[in-house]
Amino acid sequence: MNSSNTNNGQSNNGKSSRLDGINRDLGLYFLELARLRSSAAPTEMEEDEEEAPEELNTINSSGGFLVVAPDKLSVRYTTVNLHGHDVGVVQANKPAPVKCLLYYFEIYVKDAGAKGQIAIGFTNEGFKMRRQPGWEVNSCGYHGDDGLLYRGQGKGDAFGPTYTTGDTVGGGINYASQEFFFTKNGVLVGTVCKEKEMKGRLFPTIAVHSQNEEVHVNFGQKKFAFDLKEYEAQERLKRQMTIEKISLPPNISYGLVRSYLLHYGYEDTLSSFDLASKSTIPPVYIAQENGFDEQDIGYALNQRKILRQLIRNGEIDAAISKLRDWYPQIVQDDKSATCFLLHCQKFIELVRVGALEEAVKYGRIELANFFRLAGFDDLVQDCAALLAYEHPQESCVGYLLEESQRDLVADTVNAMILSTNPNTQDMEGCLQSYLERLLRQLTACCLERRSANGEQGEAFLLRRVLNS
Repeated sequence: MNSSNTNNGQSNNGKSSRLDGINRDLGLYFLELARLRSSAAPTEMEEDEEEAPEELNTINSSGGFLVVAPDKLSVRYTTVNLHGHDVGVVQANKPAPVKCLLYYFEIYVKDAGAKGQIAIGFTNEGFKMRRQPGWEVNSCGYHGDDGLLYRGQGKGDAFGPTYTTGDTVGGGINYASQEFFFTKNGVLVGTVCKEKEMKGRLFPTIAVHSQNEEVHVNFGQKKFAFDLKEYEAQERLKRQMTIEKISLPPNISYGLVRSYLLHYGYEDTLSSFDLASKSTIPPVYIAQENGFDEQDIGYALNQRKILRQLIRNGEIDAAISKLRDWYPQIVQDDKSATCFLLHCQKFIELVRVGALEEAVKYGRIELANFFRLAGFDDLVQDCAALLAYEHPQESCVGYLLEESQRDLVADTVNAMILSTNPNTQDMEGCLQSYLERLLRQLTACCLERRSANGEQGEAFLLRRVLNS
């Protein structure tokens, strides 16, 4: 996958104006990608790391019925309960993080006390702190004295075994399946659908309700009794198996790969791919109705291959010379984004080989014209900054010396050549292959699904998926 085309789905805001710019100069699209790779912008849309619960909240608790230890990780019921509202309830100091696949915590029952009316679960911020988790709306709790699961009402459902002194019990949220899950002594007890009606952030919650009940909580400070990593791996495998059950004709995937190789001018790899596909049993052929217009993306295949090789080898002068011979219209406007990226790459290649004086001279002639132009100036500054470092590869502008920067310039030239095809009707189709457009659609669908779940669950990062 070309590095310049593996970004997550893009917003539709300002789409018409962006398309107008694309129709004028496809190079503007790649210029924007180059700017996103710059030292001034993040290269990956990673989300901020959330704070996770670390201890019990001693401020918001039913303090008249329980005592929280000084370490804020143990709780004990100290009185005699007289009625159902004498519950000792305490939440974690922070809500469960939501931008992840799973969240989980455990309790160890040091003493089940007089009646063993201990509970573990999740409640929202406004939960009544004198009620067991699960007895009120916006809460869920697995209770130790009867093994029932309570979800927002006083009546529980059959769920699992009871638990008592010496047992370790865990509660978790699976954001992918929108389920709660509970464990006992390292074994999964069961799962239950997380009600959509449960509003707001959910706090890990424990409750004690009879004399001398004592519980220790583990928010991950030490190893869990339950193998959470294995459970997470199983959940990911379930999703993968669901995907693999979807049946697709072999010529669909074959066509996508072939169109990718055609689009980017990988002529030699394409020949090997075609040869291998014909030797399969049965041979793979593309039906015309599958929608792959090979005439358009196969345009000038050999010339695009040669130019990609030249740029990836750092031979920018030779690439510019070929363009002037074959496609003079692409380089006739010296202020175009395509010419700018080629000039930048020539400057970068001079720095790469240590020809600094020649780089300075070239920069003054070719790059100075772009210095004060909006959209160009920041990349010019990054190129110039390469001269300031003894080891520029290790600097904040070292990204310019990576192979992915050469790929970006090669992709720009490739798209510009495809746009010269007189039969081309969709200029935006010159920018990306069918495969990449499909991946963009996948990204958009995953983001939409996460939005429907209240932005809960892992953020979808295409690069992470492709590298997994």
